[in-house]
Amino acid sequence: MKKGIIFVMAALLTGSAAFAQEEKPAHFKLYGFIRNYVTADTREVNAGTHDLFFYMPKDKDMQGGVDINEGFNWRFLSLTTRLGLDVTGYKFGRMNLSGKVEADFYSLSGTGASAIIPQLRLRQAFVKLSWDDSPLALTLGQAWHPMGVDLPHITNLESGAPFNPFNRSPQITLDYKVGDFTFTASVLYLNHFLPTGPNGKSTEYYKYGLPEFYIGAAYKSGKFLTKLGLDMVNMRPYRTVNDNGTTVTAHGLLSTFSPFLFFQYTDGLFQLRAKTIFAQAGEHMNLLSGYGVASYDATTHTYSYTPMQDWASFVSFQYGKKTQVMCTFGYFKQFGTTKDLMQTPNTSTGAMEYTLWMNTAADTKIQQAFRATPTVAWNIGKFTVSLEYNLTAAQFGRGVRNIRGMYDGTPEWILNHRFICMTKFTF
Repeated sequence: MKKGIIFVMAALLTGSAAFAQEEKPAHFKLYGFIRNYVTADTREVNAGTHDLFFYMPKDKDMQGGVDINEGFNWRFLSLTTRLGLDVTGYKFGRMNLSGKVEADFYSLSGTGASAIIPQLRLRQAFVKLSWDDSPLALTLGQAWHPMGVDLPHITNLESGAPFNPFNRSPQITLDYKVGDFTFTASVLYLNHFLPTGPNGKSTEYYKYGLPEFYIGAAYKSGKFLTKLGLDMVNMRPYRTVNDNGTTVTAHGLLSTFSPFLFFQYTDGLFQLRAKTIFAQAGEHMNLLSGYGVASYDATTHTYSYTPMQDWASFVSFQYGKKTQVMCTFGYFKQFGTTKDLMQTPNTSTGAMEYTLWMNTAADTKIQQAFRATPTVAWNIGKFTVSLEYNLTAAQFGRGVRNIRGMYDGTPEWILNHRFICMTKFTF
């Protein structure tokens, strides 16, 4: 009898062990860098982060026969010094988890003198899940936008924007790998990089619309990597409208579709990258774009919107290890809206104007632009010194905007020469 009881207990314990989930602890790695920038420009620029995140030179501002935006200016800042934590190796049963928390000193806050004091801000915070013997991987949290993850070879802070999409967003991204192909589908929420609209940059146009969607595919074999994808955004710029003194619900969504193509070739110490995007209202990706109102139906209170169409591209290369030579070429061009714009009265002057909202990070009159950034970097162990020259030429529209958001006057090119010295100690 006792032998039988012992046998049953042993069988139960064996069975329980078979269903037990083995748990492995995670490993932690602290990383970061201390980075300093000294930059100098030959004219005033449209830029963020105390003029480090450079978009475009400013247009002429003639006062008394003098262009007050022309003239040498410089700055020396330790902004974007970074801290991060990588978590790897955690496993529960067949499920593998890794993650990242990353922050840097970036945002400037306060008033008066305190407005130049940098604050710590969240860059990335995500977890990645995968399963043994499964082609699926899932990313949850704030990470690089799938269209912005492949950056050009450059040491300037803006990493090629606005010639390259630049965006990190909270997202749910599913990757499915089959041989040399990886298929990606993402649902994203616009949070850190915002679209513009009737009340400036805000989340309000987006959170009452639909999620941002991305679908794409990548092929990697040997020295080659190719990606293509499509980004889709649905926003609701107007939630309400005034109808004879009564506030009523407004209808209508802005729907945009932005395809892109990326190519990379790597051979030893040499790497070549190229990316092109044909964007619609891509201001949430730091492109110089926007959208406007095409029509309004007073009976149904429905707005029809029309996005600006823009082409942004770059080609870049890098060679070397201890001494690195890099260069990036970028080109950007606006093509106007997809539909004719509707005119509405200006609330200040009463004059009839085309209703159009543009990315205000740079001058809204820019029609096309070119950039070249030759760079030399010296890597001394974990210490890096780089010298970069940034030539940016922007074409500014003249006259008044026409029915497609472009300008009827003769455009004018404005140049800026930026000189950058960066030092970085990586730990």
